[in-house]
Order: sequence, then C-alpha cells, then structure tokens
Amino acid sequence: MSLRRVLVANRGEIAVRVIRACRALGIESVVAVSEADRDSLAARLADRAVCIGPPRAAASYLNIDAILATALGTGCDAIHPGYGFLAENPDFGAACERNNLIFVGPRPETVKTMGNKLAARRLAERHGVPVVPGSSSVATFTDASTAVEEIGYPVLLKAAAGGGGRGIRIVHGPDELQGTFQSAAAEAEAAFGDGTLYAERYIADGRHIEVQVFGDRQGNVLHLGERDCSLQRRYQKSSRKHLRRWSPTPCGSPSCAPPSGWPRASPTRTRAPRSSSTTRTAATSTSWR
Repeated sequence: MSLRRVLVANRGEIAVRVIRACRALGIESVVAVSEADRDSLAARLADRAVCIGPPRAAASYLNIDAILATALGTGCDAIHPGYGFLAENPDFGAACERNNLIFVGPRPETVKTMGNKLAARRLAERHGVPVVPGSSSVATFTDASTAVEEIGYPVLLKAAAGGGGRGIRIVHGPDELQGTFQSAAAEAEAAFGDGTLYAERYIADGRHIEVQVFGDRQGNVLHLGERDCSLQRRYQKSSRKHLRRWSPTPCGSPSCAPPSGWPRASPTRTRAPRSSSTTRTAATSTSWR
C-alpha cells in the first residue's frame, strides 16, 4: 500500500528526519505541533503544520484524541510517532487501526509486550534469553528500597514505558535512592504518561550491543548483524559501530560473545514484527549477561 500523506506526531530532530524522509519518497507531511513549536524547524519543513495544544506534552504530544483528529481532518493515510511520547503506547496504535490509519511502527500487540520493559523482560525469560538481574515494578520508595536490597548497589532505576533514555537514573547508595526515585518517576510520567519504574543491576563496564530486526506483513524476519552502541549521552546512543562478528569482541574478550544463534533466540522474533525493532544486550569484559 502506497502512502500519500503522513502525520508526524512528534517534535525536534526526529520530526525533521521523518519529514525529510517523506519528502525524499514523494509523500506529503503534516506535522502536529504544540503552541511552543509553531515556529520550529519541523513546522517550517513540513507541507503543513497543525497546532494540537499547549506546550505541556500531556496536553499536546500525548493527547491521542487531538492527534487522531488532526490526522483524519487533514486526510492523512498514516501516523508516524517518532520515538518517545506515543511511539510505544499500544492504545495509540490500536486507535490508529480503528480509524483506518496506518501506524508506522510495530503492531499494537507487539508494542504492548515489547514496548513495556517489564513485559519484555518476562517474555525474554520465558524464551530462555538471559536478562540483567532486576525487579518487578516498584510503585513506592519502600518497594524500590526492598528491590535494591536484593539486587545490590549500584542499580539503575528505569522507566518501564517508553524509551529514548528518559526516566533512567543510576543509584550508587541508599542515601541517593529516595530523591532519585522521585525524579525518575516524575520524568517518566511527564514523558510517557506512565511513571512506573523498576530496578536493574547497573553494569559499570558494560557494552551496549544491539541487533536490528526487520519484519514484513508476511511473517518474514531478518536481522542486519550486530552493532556496538556503547557511546552514549544521557542514555541515548551517540554512535553505532557495526561489528562483523562477535569474536574478537569490542570489550576485548571472547567470553563477551553471546550464545550461538542469539538473534534467532531473540524475543523480537517471537512477536513477528511488521516493521523494524531492536534487540539489545549488555556484555562485560568478563562475562556475557
């Protein structure tokens, strides 16, 4: 199915990238902007910009009804959510399908499982994929304190929803836990509309290794090889280095290598993606987790 017009439901750099991609493909772009972003580069580059609400993200970029109304009102065929905001909200993807709009991303059921890190961890464990030691959701400071005692410091407090490095904090000791818990939960709530957190062991000397996976609507799945994404700023990847093979590994030891056939064992494959998705793993200089 060819697309004629796409609504870009995001802002900043990712919105600009999507708009430029649409232009290169001969697809019209409509960008949804808050009042604060009316004069942004994305608004100037798009074929049309529509204001969907006030500056606060909860009233604009997280407003599903406003975004759907804008897409339908401007005659768009599809919505591209970018990353963050509603990109990993399964209710948004399902709402797009109910309104005969193409959601440029995974199926809602895939997002529901893999878009939530806690659900993704449970799926990985069921399929025998190793995961970093961590907790279930921690709704209160007391829950977080109990979980961290079991895992041991240092730990990461991580938002269960969303991505883009938002709602992630390192905790080095018990005196930092309460303030860090509150700030991480507040950031996650503001960014994704969901302040749920969980705790995970912090791997100080780890490497961030990824495999990009693509799937189509016929059930075909392939991966594009491994890449090292360890160079980051604010938990967002600054560089991606593609690796020819796992050994010798970027962390200097063959023991970093994952089990044979790791991409095939990926929980991503069990969800039959119909677009792109990423499987990530953490490796240290002494062992693979």
